[in-house]
Amino acid sequence: MRYVKFAGAVMLATVMGTCCMAQVDNRQQEPGIAERKMTRHKKTAATEIAVNVREQVAPIAPTMWGVFFEDINLGADGGIYAEMVKNRSFEFPKPFMGWKVVRQQPIEGDMELVNRPDNVNNPRYLRLKVSSSEAGSFGLINEGFRGMGVKKDLRYDFSVLYRVISGNVVLHVGLRDSLGNVLGENKLILPASNDQWQKGSVSFESAKRELKAQFFVWATGSGVVDIDMVSLFPADTWKNRPGGLRADMVQLLADMKPGFLRFPGGCIVEGYDLSQRYQWKNTVGPVEDRPLLINRWNFEFAHRPTPDYFQTFGLGFFEYFQLAEDIGASPLPILNCGMACQFNTGELVPVENLDPYIQDALDLIEFANGEVSTTWGKVRARMGHPAPFNLRMMGVGNENWGPQYIERLKVFTQAIKAKYPEITLVNSGGTDPSGERFDYLNQTLREMKADVIDEHYYRRPEWFLSNARRYDSYPRNGSKVFAGEYAAQSDKMVSTDNQNNWLTAMSEAAFMTGLERNSAVVQMAAYAPLFAHADGWQWRPDLIWVNNLDIFGTTDYYVQQLFSTNRGNYTVPISMAGEVMAGGDSLYATAAIDSEHQELIIKIVNTGATPQQKTFRLNGLAKANSSGTVQLLSNPEVSVQNSFDQPKRISPQTATVAVRNRQLPYTIAPYAFAVIRVKL
Repeated sequence: MRYVKFAGAVMLATVMGTCCMAQVDNRQQEPGIAERKMTRHKKTAATEIAVNVREQVAPIAPTMWGVFFEDINLGADGGIYAEMVKNRSFEFPKPFMGWKVVRQQPIEGDMELVNRPDNVNNPRYLRLKVSSSEAGSFGLINEGFRGMGVKKDLRYDFSVLYRVISGNVVLHVGLRDSLGNVLGENKLILPASNDQWQKGSVSFESAKRELKAQFFVWATGSGVVDIDMVSLFPADTWKNRPGGLRADMVQLLADMKPGFLRFPGGCIVEGYDLSQRYQWKNTVGPVEDRPLLINRWNFEFAHRPTPDYFQTFGLGFFEYFQLAEDIGASPLPILNCGMACQFNTGELVPVENLDPYIQDALDLIEFANGEVSTTWGKVRARMGHPAPFNLRMMGVGNENWGPQYIERLKVFTQAIKAKYPEITLVNSGGTDPSGERFDYLNQTLREMKADVIDEHYYRRPEWFLSNARRYDSYPRNGSKVFAGEYAAQSDKMVSTDNQNNWLTAMSEAAFMTGLERNSAVVQMAAYAPLFAHADGWQWRPDLIWVNNLDIFGTTDYYVQQLFSTNRGNYTVPISMAGEVMAGGDSLYATAAIDSEHQELIIKIVNTGATPQQKTFRLNGLAKANSSGTVQLLSNPEVSVQNSFDQPKRISPQTATVAVRNRQLPYTIAPYAFAVIRVKL
């Protein structure tokens, strides 16, 4: 048996991981305890597991299992937002970052970067003074986001904003491989535009697959032309929407059937300082009018710098709401509360100056839900969605803490509840699941009768195993809990050695049984971070990994998927030797009823090295004899990971089970997570 070994030192980072990542707890257990716990749990003599099918304990919220999207690890630009051209409008601080200028016979002034004072959101454009008869002698090459993934026989759609000043100019556009061989191309003749900006477009297909292609645009003819928003999208976007999202990434989200989508963060909500905070109003309307903003993860980690990481907001709040609707998830936007990241500048807006921030929150509700006659409802309708998005909840602040947060939160809460009392507000529980910060916030927010408290935990696997009963003693009434960000760290937080292995996924599954068992308290939960680009990540572990062409769900992904697609409507008691199953005999379990399909759902995790032969006694089952299915995740090596080469090395395997005399004998494999569904 090969085990994962953990580093011995606990690392205290001055800047914590994704979404300001919780501080590392010095009280974490020593290396190797996760593995030892898997084989040294208290043994019981019980071979029978009792499930009381007719005894309802608590409803399970439709939002119980969801996803959290933050633009980290090239999650948006270079990731789910399918734009292939980097720095398409020359707005990066280094205007030609991502571009290579080609001028075989350069003439002074033949390519000028112009800044127009009348367009503050998109001031720059490129002026080309063309005098060339040969394609390839004058123009630009774009490297894309770590290259451009190109598929054989797929159509690619080029578009550009242009203004012909004089003469006749033709743009030759296409893709080429790493050796310079042309994969596909076409040309766009630019007709006279009467000195007005126009949009031109043309398409072409690729002759072969290429992981790291480049895009070229050559200019021929004689004349002067201005260009901006130089763009290339694949035709196979999600729902075939022009300028849309990468379909394979959205599909993996849809396959989870998430109850909610939290967006856009995370630490980018706060910003390094308030000038870099996320402002939703800058992310709606025509894409060419959305101002560029540096991404916080551009410079956050010295060990993983990403100097070309910016937010174009092609994926903006409209697109987030639309994505949530597409995948059947309730939208959960998070807004800045007048505080920058407290791990960075900690910059504050004085309480007496919070009005613009509060108005942003009120206007967002109008944008999502308002009639088309309202100011912001009209904006939504003009973008193509006259129907409301049915926003029901909103977060105020992200991982903020201390009296300064509470002071600002109270002002937000009063204003939002006064106008929109039906909106559920999610409140920050801080950075850690314990300690002074957490205790202060938890007590104060409960005294305030906060709707929902957002708790975060980035810990090693043993923490998750030992906290399966964390919510057993929480009050059943009052503030509810959002397990807003969690992931087991195989090494330590902010470590580049963290892995998405079967050990981390299994420990999360064990912990999640405790979340579901306490559905009277916990009403939402989400793994974080969601996406990571293999060539552009800052933080690991992550739920889903991509490169420019391929994608795979990690072992953690399949745990999340099994919980979410087997949610149930309410929990029922499940016990062994009269005790909840939270580690005894290395077993963790929860049970629920799916009212729609009239099925009992049992989720059980065996974190031990030996198989467990048990019999489920299904008390109250209407039929003495029944049948069902089991979906199993298991591997004898806890260090195993999924990968691009073996994307489903650990993925659900399905078998059938039989119930006789209301008893279901089942042997739970070692190091396994099983979901059993039985007809009632």
